[in-house]
Amino acid sequence: MDLAEIWRVMRRRWYVLLPGLLLTAALTTAVHLLIPVEYQSQSTVTLLNSSKATEAFDGNPFLSTQASLTGMADGLARNLNSDGAKADLKALGVTGKHEVKIADNAQGPFMWLTVTGTDPAAVLKSDELLASYADKRLKEFQTQQSVAPAAMIRMATIVPPQKPQAQTKTRLQYIVMVGALGFVLSLVAVFFVEARRRTPRGKDRPAPAGTQPVPAAAGPDAEVAGATDETMALRTVGSGGAGSP
Repeated sequence: MDLAEIWRVMRRRWYVLLPGLLLTAALTTAVHLLIPVEYQSQSTVTLLNSSKATEAFDGNPFLSTQASLTGMADGLARNLNSDGAKADLKALGVTGKHEVKIADNAQGPFMWLTVTGTDPAAVLKSDELLASYADKRLKEFQTQQSVAPAAMIRMATIVPPQKPQAQTKTRLQYIVMVGALGFVLSLVAVFFVEARRRTPRGKDRPAPAGTQPVPAAAGPDAEVAGATDETMALRTVGSGGAGSP
């Protein structure tokens, strides 16, 4: 079946295709309205060496980078993603979903603090609260280990919480998926109706109205009927022959 034939079938069964397309349009509109737009704000922080450890670098913490800082960043990120941290952040007023991880392709102890939600203002505020909470947890870890204030690892903000940006990828994927599925099902319904409405051909063609199929005789009765027909035929031939000159 070529494209021209497909188009002819679609035109011929428009009364099946049109309701399917209308239903598909209604479903895609419902998905568009029911799935809210999500917004995301992200900030970047880094861990710095203690003031005591940077004395050899004239107090410049960016000149003193140790592998231990990256390990500390990984441990802090895991703690901030824990259930206990989620409960604390919720009590502080953080809404939506948050995630903390080491920045991609980071060359040092850089961390991404990300918050996702449906309210842009609340997302921005939540990202600010998350950054403050991360700094607080870093200090608590070291206080629990009785680290002297001068030897404590510090946190610095590299990129403050950014203006929330709309995340439309997932929403668009759902809309496209529903639209494509609805269109395909509409075509399936069109060709199903077309196959059912086509007239049967050959031996499958139905008998004309008002006629009754003659059942075939079988068994001993059939043999008797055949013999009787043959006898009647011979008598007819004999009668015809006797009357001829």
